[in-house]
Order: sequence, then structure tokens, then C-alpha cells
Amino acid sequence: MNRENNRRLYTRTMLSSRARYATRAVLDLSMRADQKITLIGDIAERQNIPLKFLQQILVSLKAAGFVQSRKGPGGGYALALAPKDITLGAVIRAMDGSVAPISCVSQAAYSECGCPNPDVCSLRTKFKEVRDSMAEILDHTTFAELAELQRKADNTPLPIDFAI
Repeated sequence: MNRENNRRLYTRTMLSSRARYATRAVLDLSMRADQKITLIGDIAERQNIPLKFLQQILVSLKAAGFVQSRKGPGGGYALALAPKDITLGAVIRAMDGSVAPISCVSQAAYSECGCPNPDVCSLRTKFKEVRDSMAEILDHTTFAELAELQRKADNTPLPIDFAI
């Protein structure tokens, strides 16, 4: 197999591993939002995330205000906000920064892309449309919605709310 074929087989993802794992961790906690605390080892096992990496990610998620932790026996992690108040876009941005496919259309991390005439660049115009479409979907998708979709896919019953 030559280099050209190797490049075609390699798939680059738009999200970093850090962002992918963070979204999976928040989804896991959203699925268990009725529980007070979830052990980090349980999240790592259920989501197939390396424990050491998950520890770093949860520290970042805590700093961003998405999760809270409790130390000691019976300690672990829980969401700091209701799943309905956390969007997929917010978690991705907390981990990766911009969701823009190229730097010259980023609202948070703009930088020149080297285009000879950026004001009339058709590529920039189209990539801005891509950015706007992605942001629209990511910023309007909550972890409550994702948890519900996952429960349906897994045939998992909804958590019982004993509040009166």
C-alpha cells in the first residue's frame, strides 16, 4: 500500500479525544442524574475511557462548572447542573475551544488562514455556513435530550422521581 492510499484510510475527527470522552462522561452522568454520586471508575468502565485520562477530563469539566466532586469514601462525581441546562456545544467548547472547521471562521479563536483575499473567499463563506450549522445543532442539543435518546436506544427505563 502506498502513501496515497494510507492517507485515504486515515480518518481525522473534528473533535479531540478529550472532547469525545468529555461528552461521553457528561452523558453517563446525565443518564444517572437521579444518583447523588457516580464513581469515576464506573464511568471509565461503562464508557471505555482510560481512567487517568478521565480524571484529567473531569477536573476540566469541574473547572467549567459542569460537574461537582466529593472526596473520600463514597466520593465521586455528579452533574453540577441539570442535564437540560448543559448543551453539547458548551461541553465541546470547554474541551476544544472553537467548533469552527477552519480558523478564519472561528468566533472564539480567529486567526488568518492564509487566503489571498479573505473578504471574498468562497471557501471561507461556505465554512462559515458549516460552522453556523454545527453551532446551531450543538448549542440546541441538551444532555437531557441525549440521555433520553440513549435510554430509548438502550431500552433503559427512566429514573423514578420520588419527589412529591
